[in-house]
Amino acid sequence: MNESTPGLADDPIVTKSYVDKKVAELVAAELEKIGAGGGQGTGTMAQLEVVNVALGQKLTIAAGGELIVRTGKAIAFSSDTNGLSDMTDGLDIKPGAVVGNNHLILFPRDGRGVHPDPKGKVGLTVLVRGGYTLK
Repeated sequence: MNESTPGLADDPIVTKSYVDKKVAELVAAELEKIGAGGGQGTGTMAQLEVVNVALGQKLTIAAGGELIVRTGKAIAFSSDTNGLSDMTDGLDIKPGAVVGNNHLILFPRDGRGVHPDPKGKVGLTVLVRGGYTLK
């Protein structure tokens, strides 16, 4: 086996700052490759928007959207039998079930949303991140 002598041309001694610099360059190059992978992200996070939902209205959230119910009693709805993802409790909220206040709710597909409890006397105030329609 051919042993190299540290410090010679075939086995140079380098400084920590040189190694740190090279590692940072490699990481930056990898991150640039990942960023150029065809994604559609803008690099900025959408802001939470306050939305008021009156009695009788339905708030439909676009796929990938998020919602937090602040006031009122929200009822989940869905265009199919699947529900909403409650990220706070780690549960699936079935259509027709109550959505907990101050829970982060993720909408994995289009056609899902919330509406105020029809038995209630007030609407909802919610925070929404992502696309939505209010009808």
